[in-house]
Amino acid sequence: MAAPVRIAPSILSADFSRLGAEIEAIERAGADLIHVDVMDGHFVPNITIGPAVVKALRPHAKKPFDVHLMISPVDPYIEAFADAGADGITVHPEAGPHVHRTLQLIRSLGKKPGVVLNPGTPIDAVDNLMDLVDLILIMTVNPGFGGQSFIFSQLKKIEAARERISKSGRNIALEVDGGVTPETAKQAIAAGADVLVAGTSVFKGGPSAYAANIQALRG
Repeated sequence: MAAPVRIAPSILSADFSRLGAEIEAIERAGADLIHVDVMDGHFVPNITIGPAVVKALRPHAKKPFDVHLMISPVDPYIEAFADAGADGITVHPEAGPHVHRTLQLIRSLGKKPGVVLNPGTPIDAVDNLMDLVDLILIMTVNPGFGGQSFIFSQLKKIEAARERISKSGRNIALEVDGGVTPETAKQAIAAGADVLVAGTSVFKGGPSAYAANIQALRG
């Protein structure tokens, strides 16, 4: 029996004027992780939040912070996000010259390292990293903005990632982020995903809708 899929609401879609309360609301509604999208306006075309905001939000959350760094160069900021309260830190191979070293740095700080593949990044980018990661994140949109449509060609990449995880014998989470709705969630789960990031689909309708929205993604 497969473990139930975990839901990681992306606070990118929350009400930024009341982020602490929003995190508390999604936790009450059944969120398993809190997904924090960090964008620098350079690696991706948007600017979101930095370590100071992560640190300020940490007391509002009991669940792990799943921090996705869409910044380049990434290495100078790893320690700051670790200190701010990240539990897992996920990086792009393109965000620095030595992704292997970056993942080792995350592990050395006592955090869970993850690697994330953009739609145009081939699956074999993870082949020499399987012993270093606790999470593989497959982007099903091009990163930078919420509310985009799911790129269905990435389902084959999710399947390929699942095969690699099974062969590795390691307990590696397989996360999917981008355009996740109750419909696309079913396809992502069928392809092998066990963690779903969702922004718009979780936060639409306000706090009274969050529990039903999260449940709908579980299938």
